[in-house]
Amino acid sequence: MTDNTGALAQPLTDPLAPRLEHVATVVVEVGAPQEVGDTPQGCRRVIPITGGTVEGPRLRGKVLPGGADFQVIRSATYTDIHARYVIETPDGERIYVENTGIRTGHADDIARLVRGEAVDPARIYFRSYPRFETASPALGWMNESLFVGTGARYPDRVELRFYRIC
Repeated sequence: MTDNTGALAQPLTDPLAPRLEHVATVVVEVGAPQEVGDTPQGCRRVIPITGGTVEGPRLRGKVLPGGADFQVIRSATYTDIHARYVIETPDGERIYVENTGIRTGHADDIARLVRGEAVDPARIYFRSYPRFETASPALGWMNESLFVGTGARYPDRVELRFYRIC
């Protein structure tokens, strides 16, 4: 038998530590919330997505109208985000986006956001993990990668920065 205890005592190194690659900044234009009300899961709201722009080093295009952000306000400080929409590139390729995340902050700041008022984005923790689906061979890398996002909510739009985990 071979003694491998020395190999286990060696410190572990991570030559493949992940890094982030900025893919795009997405500005999502939104309409007035459709209030569903207080459900057993929390206060349910549906925010219509009316359009938007996509600009970045790996992706450009527009956000098509017709999507929505399906939110659940779980408490005075915590909101679940679940947006679904489609991006169209300048050459007509389409990408389905399903972006799930959380938005947290001080109760007064969250209440102002819910009322549609401006809040300094630095006061809100808004993070997400988008998933992308496309039939485009040129964009196939989006089907096979993991992504994270940061967000900022304004009265008429949401600004998202999406990063590929490399």
